[in-house]
Amino acid sequence: MAPRTAAGLSGQALEEFARTVALDRLTDRDRSRADLAQAMAKRAVPAEVAAAVLDRLEAVGLVDDERFARAWVQSRQRVKGLAAPVLALELRRQGIDDELARRVLDEEADADAEREAAHRLVQRRLRSVRGLDPSVQVRRLTGMLARKGYAPQVAFDVVRAELEADVELAD
Repeated sequence: MAPRTAAGLSGQALEEFARTVALDRLTDRDRSRADLAQAMAKRAVPAEVAAAVLDRLEAVGLVDDERFARAWVQSRQRVKGLAAPVLALELRRQGIDDELARRVLDEEADADAEREAAHRLVQRRLRSVRGLDPSVQVRRLTGMLARKGYAPQVAFDVVRAELEADVELAD
């Protein structure tokens, strides 16, 4: 049975343990360097050993913060419909530096695609607010978009357009 922490390990055994921790985390999806370093720290791997292992994993292409950030942005936009401000915050929480996050968001985040995603989110949620007072509908729908990082003006424009289209369909 493999040890649960690096306590008592040294030399080659310690490096092998650290590599195993990192590779285990990488089996299901890309991870940021910071995420892997944190996983190793939780398992009592010394910081200098973790840095050496991560440097080697970066050199062979298994760890790449830019690739991770791009995949994260694409996935979270597609699945959750998140806007750039929330994505930037999530990338920061994942250990991606602000400059890299800004560059990836500039390249990956598309204002038109964000607006379309906002329309889809509101369309999905419309059914649950039908029959409510119009001001409550607006408040709930714009609040949902705000929590996903959409600018207030975009949220109000999208909600207004979708509520008007919904009324026209009902007539």
